[in-house]
Amino acid sequence: MSNVISKDFTCPHCNETTSQRLYISINATNDPQFREDLLSGKLLEFHCENCGYEGRFAYPLLYNDMKRRFMIYLIPEIDRFQLEDRALEDDYRNLKGITKRICSDFNSFKEKLFVLESGLDDMAVELTKFAVSEMVAKKHDLPRVEEGYLSLYNREDNTIGFTYFLGEDHEPFVQSARLEIYYKSLKIVDDICKSDKKLSGFIKIDREWAENTLFRYKRIKK
Repeated sequence: MSNVISKDFTCPHCNETTSQRLYISINATNDPQFREDLLSGKLLEFHCENCGYEGRFAYPLLYNDMKRRFMIYLIPEIDRFQLEDRALEDDYRNLKGITKRICSDFNSFKEKLFVLESGLDDMAVELTKFAVSEMVAKKHDLPRVEEGYLSLYNREDNTIGFTYFLGEDHEPFVQSARLEIYYKSLKIVDDICKSDKKLSGFIKIDREWAENTLFRYKRIKK
């Protein structure tokens, strides 16, 4: 069941205090409409009834997909790799084999949702995205490309693709690749990430994790 509370907030535009609904957790299996409302941003909207100001809330929110057996904890700007929430662990102590992830911003959350709903291994996706980003950096003569998100996955066409944002203007650039590079990344995950997969609590699988993992892999292969 999804969990919603009411809380008073002061409008940053007119300083009027209004009551707002905050969704602390979302159960996408029992309440599928909340998934669409969250992805569209509707669930995070702030609206001041006094002056009409609109904004977006940024607060910890737990997304639970019981059918696909994964949870994503959206915690804005969190810089921890691992988070063990004892209350949550107690609530779901009888559930086994649940993939639990942390995301520190809304765009990363949407990507993680796409990855896990597609049945992909998010660790292998991060390694693939990092490898493809180096190809993009070389193609555009850039020192590195950091911001990018999975935007295409077509198993029938044997294709995976990422949208990267380049330069000071953050121009979007789509780079696709054959799925073989994902399968190679999956082999790396199977070889050296067994301990990561066994970690308890929620963990953050992102670019920093991918860089560290590839460093470990190259060191082992020497």
